[in-house]
Amino acid sequence: MHNRILKGALLGLALAGMSMSAHAHRGWLLPSTAMVEAKEPWVTLDGAISEGLFEFHHVPLRLDNLTITGPDGVTTKAEGAVLGKFRSTIDIRLPKDGTYRLAIVSNNVMGSYKLGGEVKRFRGVEGTPGAQVPAGATDVTTSTTHTRLETFVSANDMNDTALKPSGVGLEMVPVTNPSDLRAGEPITFRFQLDGKPLPNFPFSMVPGAVKYRGTLGELRFTTDAKGEVKFTVPEANMYWLSAKFPLETPKGPPTPGAKRYSYTATLDVLPQ
Repeated sequence: MHNRILKGALLGLALAGMSMSAHAHRGWLLPSTAMVEAKEPWVTLDGAISEGLFEFHHVPLRLDNLTITGPDGVTTKAEGAVLGKFRSTIDIRLPKDGTYRLAIVSNNVMGSYKLGGEVKRFRGVEGTPGAQVPAGATDVTTSTTHTRLETFVSANDMNDTALKPSGVGLEMVPVTNPSDLRAGEPITFRFQLDGKPLPNFPFSMVPGAVKYRGTLGELRFTTDAKGEVKFTVPEANMYWLSAKFPLETPKGPPTPGAKRYSYTATLDVLPQ
């Protein structure tokens, strides 16, 4: 029983920590809408990993570590997610008017050490028992992967309190509120790494419903010298934004001490 639980935990970690920019499968959060106008607003959020964007056909993305940052800036852990065969689903009540950030953030650590003359390898979420090095270990090497996967929803109104960056890892800072994106109208974002602007930094956006187009339809953009970018997208759709740092990472296990960062977001772009 213990081995089955451990294997399940490692599989979940691998899926949660996978590079979201992988060509084969992508992880994403999908809100039912980016703007809810109702007396008692709710939003449904799906999470999945699939080859086709916003299609449920591979495996669910676990929502165990989903956090909700409200319009007042208070962050809470989401509760009540249901794990299905191809997707995870959660209904979220939005008790205050304004903009919410829904995010999964993780730091995954892997490495090796020597203990009792044997080389041991480990992999786990930072701060958990699986990622800890025992006392007396020598020749310790570690590398980390920081991932942030998020989306945004507003209830009846919009504000920017929940949009403020944490200053940790690779982040997209919306200058244009992400609940108010329109096709053909200027959108302004800023990218930063550990709180510092990322100049000349490339990222991409892919619209959903790829299977109906027959082409990926990827849009590529690059920030300016201040780490900001102003751009437009031609059509209304759900878009999957992705970025990584460093831009090129060698294949195979990361080198000791290496740090990798990935960022993805689902954005709802409406017609003009």
